[in-house]
Amino acid sequence: MLPADCAGCRERRSGLRHGVCPECVSTLGALRPGPVRPTPAPTGLPPCFALGPYAGPLREALLAYKEHGRHGLARPLGALLAEVVAVAVEPVRPVALVPVPDTAAAARARYGDHLDRLARHCADRLRRAGWPVRVLRPLRALPRPDSVTLDSAGRAAAAQTAFRSRSAGRGGVEATVVVLDDIVTTGVTLAAVSRELSATGSAPAVAAVLAATEKRHR
Repeated sequence: MLPADCAGCRERRSGLRHGVCPECVSTLGALRPGPVRPTPAPTGLPPCFALGPYAGPLREALLAYKEHGRHGLARPLGALLAEVVAVAVEPVRPVALVPVPDTAAAARARYGDHLDRLARHCADRLRRAGWPVRVLRPLRALPRPDSVTLDSAGRAAAAQTAFRSRSAGRGGVEATVVVLDDIVTTGVTLAAVSRELSATGSAPAVAAVLAATEKRHR
């Protein structure tokens, strides 16, 4: 009941819903998932869908969740991610969700793997809507610099050796494989994950993200 900072607009408000004020809830609810594609797109990047641009309340909510410990936002953000998956994959069919894994250092800093939490809430929302869903964690992330400190060339170089399969076995997944991430910028991380999954016989059909950065031209 007491006023608190809204994760979407940073204003001190009462009546927050999962940490977001009614106005920001309406703004987020008005977003509609659609296809996005970085330019240039890296080799191996599957079709990608995003809820909206990395701006406004969506950007602020993601920052609050990832960088400021607002873990309660995992539920509403996971539900929004489920909307992206549903649009990207429709009609309803068996789905295997593969969240991009955090490095051990990032998971420690954020008190847990932030995408793993989103994936679990995303799966719960899809199941309630009648989707057969599994969350798979076939990859592990190797130590690498935080992507926010790198330019596009640095991101591409780091992504080349960023992930490894947890098992040496090979075998496809009998479901539509969807890679999950929070933000797509250059697409190199999603492409690297997709290549590693393809090497194990589980090539992803699509990637689903919450936000896509918009390239700025000088």
